[in-house]
Amino acid sequence: MADGAVILAEELTPADTALIDPEHISGFATVSGGAESHTAIVARALGLPAVFAVPGLLERAQKGTTVVIDGTQGCVIIDPCLETVRDYETRRDALARERRGLARLRKLPAVTRDGVEITLEANIELPIELQQAAANGAMGLGLVRSEFLYMNRDDLPGEEEQYAIFASLVRGMDGKPVTVRTFDLGGDKIARSLSGHIVEAANPALGLRAIRLSLQDRRLLDPQLAAMLRAACEGPLRILLPMISTATEIRRVREAVEQVARRLRRRGVRLPKALPPLGAMIEVPGAALAADSLAAEADFFAIGTNDLIQYTLAIDRGDEQVAHLYNPLHPAVLRLIQFTIEAALRRGVPISVCGEMAGEPRFVALLLGLGLRNLSMAPRNIPRVKQRIRNLDMIAATRRARAIMDQSDTGRIAALLDDFNTIAWPN
Repeated sequence: MADGAVILAEELTPADTALIDPEHISGFATVSGGAESHTAIVARALGLPAVFAVPGLLERAQKGTTVVIDGTQGCVIIDPCLETVRDYETRRDALARERRGLARLRKLPAVTRDGVEITLEANIELPIELQQAAANGAMGLGLVRSEFLYMNRDDLPGEEEQYAIFASLVRGMDGKPVTVRTFDLGGDKIARSLSGHIVEAANPALGLRAIRLSLQDRRLLDPQLAAMLRAACEGPLRILLPMISTATEIRRVREAVEQVARRLRRRGVRLPKALPPLGAMIEVPGAALAADSLAAEADFFAIGTNDLIQYTLAIDRGDEQVAHLYNPLHPAVLRLIQFTIEAALRRGVPISVCGEMAGEPRFVALLLGLGLRNLSMAPRNIPRVKQRIRNLDMIAATRRARAIMDQSDTGRIAALLDDFNTIAWPN
């Protein structure tokens, strides 16, 4: 395949997307899927323009045809005229200049105009993103998605393989904190290597996935925990648990961590004096509503807005038929986020947002106004979010967040937020 090629397909899974080399592929478009799907997240991690839910895509394109993939506007132009091509080349050059300008912020602190410091960390899908995280000024890795270890292979990764990768990430961050999530597989993230451990479910999004699968089969969980415990000797590492819904799940994993630690010590393996903090992802509505009780068990929280929105609104974010209904500003979603933040603050539990909302400058004022001080996002988004923070007045953002939380209409919420951004962040 020639460099600069684009892929047009019926569908691409997250595993398919992880195999794409951005050095040779410029972008892709699919007939199915949604802009908030996990495939889309992997594409953004790789810096690939991607457009989803394009009806008739494959009928209209032929091999060798020139295609424009506009990931910003979400459109595909097949066989564009010369003027359109030149227009998009100009836009591409302007975007590159903007990124170079934002790169100057790398060493500047993420501090609001009234002196409130915000921690900006990076989410990574693949180890190759470590360099991007450092280049964009990440203050840590707020979410390492360990699913990549299980993708595109027939065998399961062992303790040694996982330890080598986790340890390299910790060393690569040179003393900055690294948060590794136990694997979140199931739903739209299916791995061949787990075929003998998962029975196909009628509704995978509500079936055996993430922490439920880990706790059901300790042969999967224990090697991961052992690798994480050993890697914690290289620097600050935290363990994050996906899809938590009850305090019992946190207690069971903590017991597993202690059991694995005892086995490792009997083997003479060096471990840190204090075991790594154990955190809960808040991405199930039940977890948000039970945040008070979860805060008594977890050492920290990370709000996963992607699944929280999906489960709250009963919308499959990867289904093109309903993906347009995915709405981060739905009042139910915002109230669950607010409830979780308040529960964490009351208990003194550190809390961050590591979902896609954290990396969107439009939502920064609202999230910070609700009380968050730690945002984790795709590395490429850090400079734009930092720019927004440095132009933000926290007192004003807090007032506007309170006004937004008094609203029940999504349109009114969006108008209040966008109006504040226009006034507080002029072009």
